[in-house]
Amino acid sequence: MSIQKGTILFGANNIFTVSAGGREYLCRIKGKVLKQKETVYNPLAPGDQVEFSTDVHSDTEGRILDRMPRRNALMRWNRKRQNLQTVAANIDLLVVVASGKNPPFRPRFIDRVLIAAHDIPSLVLLNKVDLGVSTEVEERLENYRGIGYPVAYSSIKTGEGIDQLKEYSAQKVCVYFGQSGVGKSSLINAIYPGLKLDVGEVSLKYDRGRHTTKNARLYQHHHGAVIDTPGIRHLEIKIEENDGLDRYFPEFLSYLNQCSFQPCRHIHEPDCAVKAAVQRGEIHPDRYESYLRIYSELEERGKTYV
Repeated sequence: MSIQKGTILFGANNIFTVSAGGREYLCRIKGKVLKQKETVYNPLAPGDQVEFSTDVHSDTEGRILDRMPRRNALMRWNRKRQNLQTVAANIDLLVVVASGKNPPFRPRFIDRVLIAAHDIPSLVLLNKVDLGVSTEVEERLENYRGIGYPVAYSSIKTGEGIDQLKEYSAQKVCVYFGQSGVGKSSLINAIYPGLKLDVGEVSLKYDRGRHTTKNARLYQHHHGAVIDTPGIRHLEIKIEENDGLDRYFPEFLSYLNQCSFQPCRHIHEPDCAVKAAVQRGEIHPDRYESYLRIYSELEERGKTYV
């Protein structure tokens, strides 16, 4: 038996595939050593660095002893489990993939992802631009640029943006995240042809994607690593207990101390600087609508976030 350090590639049924020294090991978690890491139902996710011991009876199996401290993690609220779910960890770049058509552009979903990834460098990527980009979509993308998020465009059919994505992702651990059908797996195949990930098509009847990727998985390559994630249709989030939701909206920050009421929810309070900024066109009304919807959702879970 030897103690090694490795990287979680993926997990299923509490068995995790760990990469170390050019080999892969099937590992279970030893006892309850990770129970106190966080109040999440999956304490390990692709990208996690772990310490594990190899099995004396097998050179391909082992036991996970501990998880190394994370630099960051992408998490979502799992309503069924009533707990946080870790999607991926130790991320250098999160690529938020959307499409303008087929499936339709959903900026409020992007808003939610950017909140969940508040401490992770993020890129908003519009895929399938060969289908056209409407004025409305372009205007929303320009708003993301204006509040500090880089924006890029791509198309598998024409090859647009693929070389740029290769440059963005070089020597990084990149996560591709988005709704079903936006083309995450196809993009990864275009950037890293040797991976040959399964891809699906968008349902013509419902204009939404089918789930092709079942579990998040990390793929290592010569220039870094990429994590493909299952497409989802709705993202629920949870913010830090002592944080206000308004602090996750960069364009709100310069107005927060100008509100007459402190703290201010920016909903019904008079003399609210954030609402005034929306009325003047300094904050996009759809971003403000995202704030209201997320605030209401968080409040329904039993805590007021102000």
